[in-house]
Amino acid sequence: MPEVAASVRRSLPRIMAVANQKGGVGKTTTTVNLGASLAELGLRTLLIDLDPQGNASTGLGIENRGLELSMYHVLMHEEPLDNVVEPTDVKNLFVAPASLDLAGAEIELVPAFSREQRLKRAIDAVIDDYDYVLIDCPPSLGLLTVNGLSAATEVLVPIQCEYYALEGLGQLLRNVDLVKRNLNPTLEMSTILCVMFDARTKLAGQVVAEVRDHFGDKVLRSVIPRNVRLSEAPSFGQPINTFDPMSRGAIAYRDAAKEVHARVTS
Repeated sequence: MPEVAASVRRSLPRIMAVANQKGGVGKTTTTVNLGASLAELGLRTLLIDLDPQGNASTGLGIENRGLELSMYHVLMHEEPLDNVVEPTDVKNLFVAPASLDLAGAEIELVPAFSREQRLKRAIDAVIDDYDYVLIDCPPSLGLLTVNGLSAATEVLVPIQCEYYALEGLGQLLRNVDLVKRNLNPTLEMSTILCVMFDARTKLAGQVVAEVRDHFGDKVLRSVIPRNVRLSEAPSFGQPINTFDPMSRGAIAYRDAAKEVHARVTS
């Protein structure tokens, strides 16, 4: 696995791509709930849904069927991002929703001019309005994810506390390095968050220890537990903060958000 440089302090605004090409590792759950927790801290946060499934959008109460404008129009028709952004029920939290059309964008982008930089240009036009931009990348390493990595300054990787946790992570790091060398020299894999932690199993603790051993202070001290309420919240179109603010999942994501923001230079 490629070596990873030590963590550095960041200044606002921060643009973080939440990426992991493995599916089902809590990537969207992390994007939504970390975003809501940062917003709760009084930080203006924009969540960009780049996943054609649109789960981050529906998880914040935005119905993604029949949307007049979505991230598809931003990427394919250069629609200003401002025209796509919707407010959510959480103060300071905004979302640029995905629609099913995004599935076609992966193919439509192939012959497009400056195809890897389209999201970056869209974000550059609005970045002064936000403290944090979180990009929910699809579970693949196609052109949508490349757009997310080209636009971001940092990558946040959720890692599941299970046997195959590190499988594919080496490939993700190589791709981050490739984007850094060719498209985005400021990109850094800055943050790892261990999720779906089951305290009843010895394996979960071993995985966390192995991740900390390899990645050092890039790994947040906060660990997100397996929590039924976290699984239930998206079906009500709410982040865990509003769905069940005192649940273990809500408390863990609040702690993670405080840790992420503590890395900002004053």
